[in-house]
Amino acid sequence: MRRNSLLAAGLLSVLLATSACGAGTGTPNSSAPSSASAGAFEGNASTGPGNASGEVGTSQRAAAEKAKLATAAAKKAKADEKAKTAAVEKAKAAAAAADEVATKAPAAPRVPAADAVPAVPVAVPAAPKPAPAPAVPSPSSERIVTTAFTSAYTWYDNTPAGSATISHPILHKTAGGTGTYNDPITIAVGHSLATGKDVLDFPAGTRIYLPDVRRYFIVEDTCGDGDEPQGGPCHQGVNVHGTNSTIWIDMWIGGQSLSSQGADNCASKVTDVHTAVFNPASNYVVAPGAGVVHDGKCDAGYGDTLVKK
Repeated sequence: MRRNSLLAAGLLSVLLATSACGAGTGTPNSSAPSSASAGAFEGNASTGPGNASGEVGTSQRAAAEKAKLATAAAKKAKADEKAKTAAVEKAKAAAAAADEVATKAPAAPRVPAADAVPAVPVAVPAAPKPAPAPAVPSPSSERIVTTAFTSAYTWYDNTPAGSATISHPILHKTAGGTGTYNDPITIAVGHSLATGKDVLDFPAGTRIYLPDVRRYFIVEDTCGDGDEPQGGPCHQGVNVHGTNSTIWIDMWIGGQSLSSQGADNCASKVTDVHTAVFNPASNYVVAPGAGVVHDGKCDAGYGDTLVKK
């Protein structure tokens, strides 16, 4: 009897629950779905509008994040571009300033390379200097004497005889010379011992040009001998043999290549009043041959006309 009561109570509870469900939906029990169908409907409802709302929220959040990142990237790119432009402008300004400084600054001195070998000057021997030309006396220093009595002495009548000894050597140790300006022939002049010293009428070394033989001479010897040479004819020299002479000069002609007579004949040929130039210029004509007597002949008789080169 006790078990039937419990079963009835259970069935009553189920019925009450079922009635309650039907009442909740506001639908008559005859048209309400079964509990199984209701359960299936409720299960499908869980995947409906409520679930779709959750998916849309997630997509919007993702899109927002993506847009935010894109905006940040764009801002960074713009900032980088601006920084790059500023750097380029700064570099241009620096280059312009450097060019301006380089233009105004003086050029730096050239510095030779460390391994450069300095050029060593080559010593060039100086060209030998030509021999100085003989001094040419100015025309004002020349003295032309047209009344000079000229004579000659030879190897045979020199003092001592048979020699070429001279008293005042200048260019030659013994009487000699060819007759050029640079190598004049020895000539003797008068001298005097009146002062206790042997004084020549013309200083030793004086040059004389005689146009009749066309040669230059140089005073290197004395004319006359004896205890009183001032009494000799060379020292007096005035009006010798009535010739109206003013001076007397005695030229060396040598004559060793000739006989004694031949030498005397040549001496006689040049003995007379002739023109003489004292301190002559160097451009008078000189006859060829070494000396008045050369190559076995007496080279004289050109006259008193002065001829220049």
